[in-house]
Amino acid sequence: MGDRIHTLVLAIECRIHHAQSLKQKRAAIKGVIDRLRARLNASVAEVGYLDDWRRSLIGVAMVSNSRRYLQQQSDLVTQVLLEASDIEIVQIESHWP
Repeated sequence: MGDRIHTLVLAIECRIHHAQSLKQKRAAIKGVIDRLRARLNASVAEVGYLDDWRRSLIGVAMVSNSRRYLQQQSDLVTQVLLEASDIEIVQIESHWP
């Protein structure tokens, strides 16, 4: 087992200013999650602030044999998030376990 296995976990904190209910929040977050899944080979889920209709925490997990590739994918995540007009990105934390 000489090959390296690299993992990257992103914690993305978001605000959803226009949401007036959990239903509106979930629709906005579902759109973002669907776009991330479509563009990346990654696991994506809402993992925090589940009962707060103005905030969300999205988790993204990726595995590769190349750390450089994962960094490029992280940049793509940021790009996709910035394209989403219905959410505001508060913070993105990268974890390299």
